[in-house]
Amino acid sequence: MTPWFDPSLLFIDGQWRACASGETLPVVNPSNGEDIARIARGGGADVDAAVKAATAALEGDWGAMTAAERGRILLRLSQLVLDNAEALAQMESADVGKPLTQARGDVTALARYCEFYGGAADKLTGETIPFQQGFTVYTLREPHGVTGHIIPWNYPMQIIGRSIGAALATGNACVLKPAEEACLTALAFADLARQAGLPAGALNVVPGLGAEAGAALTAHPGVRHLSFTGSVATGRRVQIAAAENIVPVTLELGGKSPQIVFGDADLDKALPFLVNAGIQNAGQTCSAGSRILVQRDLHDDLAARMAEEISALTIAPAGEDARVGPLVSARQKAIVEGFLEQARPDQILARAELPEGLPEGGNYVAPVLLGNIGAEHPLAQDEIFGPVQVLIPFEDEEDAVRIANGTKFGLVASVWSADGGRQMRLAKRLKAGQVFLNNYGAAGGVELPFGGVGHSGHGREKGFEALYAFTTLKTVAAHHG
Repeated sequence: MTPWFDPSLLFIDGQWRACASGETLPVVNPSNGEDIARIARGGGADVDAAVKAATAALEGDWGAMTAAERGRILLRLSQLVLDNAEALAQMESADVGKPLTQARGDVTALARYCEFYGGAADKLTGETIPFQQGFTVYTLREPHGVTGHIIPWNYPMQIIGRSIGAALATGNACVLKPAEEACLTALAFADLARQAGLPAGALNVVPGLGAEAGAALTAHPGVRHLSFTGSVATGRRVQIAAAENIVPVTLELGGKSPQIVFGDADLDKALPFLVNAGIQNAGQTCSAGSRILVQRDLHDDLAARMAEEISALTIAPAGEDARVGPLVSARQKAIVEGFLEQARPDQILARAELPEGLPEGGNYVAPVLLGNIGAEHPLAQDEIFGPVQVLIPFEDEEDAVRIANGTKFGLVASVWSADGGRQMRLAKRLKAGQVFLNNYGAAGGVELPFGGVGHSGHGREKGFEALYAFTTLKTVAAHHG
């Protein structure tokens, strides 16, 4: 994995440059603990330069472009992503630790986001409003201006696509701060955007530490909208910083999503979804289906079948493309292991086996299925962000809704049942931004609005809803007698 660009540089105003401090940070391969590159340690001065470049772009070529022209650039960018698909997947796999098949899926999703928002750029319209005689009233959707984007390390390419894609389609100029654990594909994307013809300053990428570059971006008075995906604690700080400058924020902060399995569910169909929703990307997924709620009569059967599936999972370095790779960092591994220390031996229903010969420096945690745990236990309440699922029995529909809604989160939920009436009732009653009926995730669904309630955040990404979020509405009232 050798990038075609210098990852130790920032991308500002269409050019590669060193950060103001001249300092760099290591890029660590989670599979073996080895350093594979260096990234710039950007800071406040670099963020300020990026915001100024974005502002100039809005006042120059980028701001003068029509929506159709913006769309064509995104469509060209989509094709460039596909042309460089394998290089991007190898980069992401080495940087984040996810199996190659999953990294390749992320490349496809990134290309699809650029395609979707490229096609949608000139389809976003205002309205005319019936009003008094002698008036014509209409609305305009206009970009916020400079938008700040802070993305996490678990799905860099997908979140770049859904955030940056929508912001560029609507004419904003972006400053992107990727997570310090996963910057390579963000920098690669910036270079591909340059190749696609994106004007200088329309997209700027400033890697660095969250407490330095991230904090500078959220506090910068020139940023008019912030988009953040990450932890609740950091999201709270982002929202406080945004409040100081009175700017809107889109927050996606994770979850503890329930998968509800009723006694009439088709287990043969459900089982692969139930397991995969918890172990994909080693469980480091905001929308992971980490709570399996099962009707009591079905509990023992499902527990046995899930235990068999989980025990058979393959674990290997990311490049070997097993079902499960390493966690992103030693720190994340320690967090997950700390959670597992709370479980008694009798609460571990199944655990995959770490094979011999794994690199000693890798951040491997075997997938685990827990049971005999009350719905109020921290292991059933807190987001673990690792390959850990909890099996919880329920008695009836009312009990299932109570348990499902019984956390501070509300990102995703699924219902497995053959009863159509029950499906519709629960779809309304579950407190979640997305509800899936007899499926989980709907294959990603670029077109499907995504976001949460409660501590899972607010605002929506993906689909046309993201375009609305990245614009501000202006009302024009013309009096013509």
